[in-house]
Amino acid sequence: MIGRARDTVRGWFSPQRLREEGRTPDFRFSLANERTFLAWLRTALALLAGGIAVQQFLTEIPHGFRTVVALLLLAGGALCAVRGVNHWVRTERAIRRGDDLPLSRFPAFLALGTVLTALLVIGALLWPR
Repeated sequence: MIGRARDTVRGWFSPQRLREEGRTPDFRFSLANERTFLAWLRTALALLAGGIAVQQFLTEIPHGFRTVVALLLLAGGALCAVRGVNHWVRTERAIRRGDDLPLSRFPAFLALGTVLTALLVIGALLWPR
């Protein structure tokens, strides 16, 4: 398992290894995959910015609760960035091999986590002091 994870991470930093697999696809597919990756990174940056904003600006929420929400957002941003690069590599590999595109549950978990975090903040803001 550790060896597989190591090989996966190594693949993130070795895009030339992808060129050795399958055949060169229509460049439009690779560029679309890259744009999707950049969308994942924008989402990750938004979550990171949200975590910083919660910690710095929602001072009416108790400090401990605010810190938990900020950490959830920051962790979500970090996971989103890692997931984005992993999805980019897996998709590029599938395109080059002519395989089906990889499926993922991560978008559902990301959406659910975002909704739960929003509900936590809304609840904290509406909770009477």
